[in-house]
Amino acid sequence: MSHIENEPCSPARFRIIDLFAGPGGLDVAAKALGYEATGIEWDAGACATRRAAGLDTFQGDVRRYRAAFFPHAQVLTGGPPCQTFTVAGHGAGRRALDEVLQYIERLHKAVHPANAQDWTQIFRTWRKISEELRLRELEAKEVKAEKRTVEELRALKRKALKSRLEQLGISAVEIKNALKKLKAPQSLDEFSDDELTNLLRDYGSLNDQLDKLKDRLEDLGDERTGLVLQPLWWVIERSKRPGSKPYEAVVLEQVPAVMRVWEEYAKVLASLGFRTGTQLMHTEAFGVPQTRRRAVLMARLDPAAVGNALRPDCLPKVKETHERYQPGGRQPRAGQADPLPFDTKKKADDERETWVSMEKALEKARAIQRALPHRPAFTVISNYGTGGVPEARGRRDHDVPSATITGKVSRNRVVEKDTGEDLDRFTPAEAGVLQTFPVKYPWSGNDVSQQIGNAVPPRLALHVLRHVLEPDLSQAEAKTRLEEAAERLESWKKPERPLQIRQHGWWEGHPLTGK
Repeated sequence: MSHIENEPCSPARFRIIDLFAGPGGLDVAAKALGYEATGIEWDAGACATRRAAGLDTFQGDVRRYRAAFFPHAQVLTGGPPCQTFTVAGHGAGRRALDEVLQYIERLHKAVHPANAQDWTQIFRTWRKISEELRLRELEAKEVKAEKRTVEELRALKRKALKSRLEQLGISAVEIKNALKKLKAPQSLDEFSDDELTNLLRDYGSLNDQLDKLKDRLEDLGDERTGLVLQPLWWVIERSKRPGSKPYEAVVLEQVPAVMRVWEEYAKVLASLGFRTGTQLMHTEAFGVPQTRRRAVLMARLDPAAVGNALRPDCLPKVKETHERYQPGGRQPRAGQADPLPFDTKKKADDERETWVSMEKALEKARAIQRALPHRPAFTVISNYGTGGVPEARGRRDHDVPSATITGKVSRNRVVEKDTGEDLDRFTPAEAGVLQTFPVKYPWSGNDVSQQIGNAVPPRLALHVLRHVLEPDLSQAEAKTRLEEAAERLESWKKPERPLQIRQHGWWEGHPLTGK
């Protein structure tokens, strides 16, 4: 039995394959719109949540799967991990980004109509890229193992240095100060002792080895870097492999730093006959009670297009339904209700609603799940510093949207606004609501905070999926679809039985495999 009440008959009942699916933000939104979604996810905790939520799931590394395993999937979605690109200004992040862009360019050349390469040649290009990444990953594992060994040896040398200083009758304070110097160029000239000198020389040699190993690891890059290429290859395989049918649509999302990758993706997809669009989306502008920016790539197959006749970024943008939050900006007007996350009441079509506050989102959720704590006016104090100052913790009051919900949300302090007295921190249910998950969503497994922080906000996914998959709806029809889907999302109920997680190789009886 479906856990979405009054499941709709959507304009077209698309079947979605969702890579790096997480705990199910996009998938539960897809179900609310009437689509079938199957996710691939490796994390055991996220899979436990998906199982409890009744979401169809294959567990495992996406790289072990192929588009050919799911021939009946019509839509590809996903959010590949891109942590290596997100460290602003760091050399490793810039190198990782440049490397991925070079790989995308190689794939683009292979599929570009002007080069007239057949499937065998295209696949050979992918195999070369995959082998390069595999060898680098294997070498990185060896270097990491060697680095751990050197770190253990260094720790032993440090203990030996401390022991020798104690044998020489050095005071505890002097020993502490001497060991601190080990972080700087090693010199303990104030202690004249041959054994100490030899230990220090060995310690310095190990430090030099560690520095070289760290440099080598940085050159090799993060093994997750190659994962961002997976969705592109799935699209290429379905578009170029003999006997395959191209996907009808593609939706990918990640942090803003990945926008460069999506822009290059869009060029490749345009060569494959897709109309594409990229958009930096502000989540609060789509009814999410949280300020969060996401880089989104959207693509829709144009069967009439000749390869490379389409220019990238020709899909229209998703229309914002709410105002963007400006700190210190306009508050809701006197007498004007702060709209709830899933309210269907709208203003005039030419006027956006006010953003949704934490207070109103939690009030709405409490009306459904009365076990949620009742909170007086509160302030959330972030676990992170602001403006590069660790001690300057970000603060948001109850009557504005939350700051970005991250995997550290459980560490954020919640205090009473007037007194500063500590309140209970957000429960998983409350943190999920601020991501627009249903309040009764069954968060399970380990590291639930990280699951919530990494998830796609379902409310944002509603807007993107509706926009890409139902482009022919009128403005009024689109509005009705979103309102109805939001109501179904709000009334979501946990299924009576969990849905068993499938493993690689268990293809029989699955609607996307045809076996």
